Amino acid sequence: MVLAVVDDLLFASKIRSTAARLGREVVFARSCDAAIEQGRGRTPDVILVDLDSRRLDALATIAAARADASLSAVPILGFVSHVRVDLVEAARQAGADQVLARSAFVAHLSEILAAPR
Repeated sequence: MVLAVVDDLLFASKIRSTAARLGREVVFARSCDAAIEQGRGRTPDVILVDLDSRRLDALATIAAARADASLSAVPILGFVSHVRVDLVEAARQAGADQVLARSAFVAHLSEILAAPR
């Protein structure tokens, strides 16, 4: 299962359609609390976090996942606008394993979702 912490409908649609094509289940969360709750229910293979979201605190979500015993080992991949260098470093500091520019995220989404975890 893939946990996507995304509130952008365009990216949610891309993730949903790519996951369906690959036969992967994806669960969406639109808040930090929802992400932690969803993740605890069934440990995801990967957590995808939209760092550019204005509605959710992406950095707090990453930190909360890292602090939660049931989610601390789950890989976290953030994606962000390529001009937000400050946010890339902040996400890494919060505990993201990998941070990609939005364009690279979309270009490699099939591989990201298909990769065994």
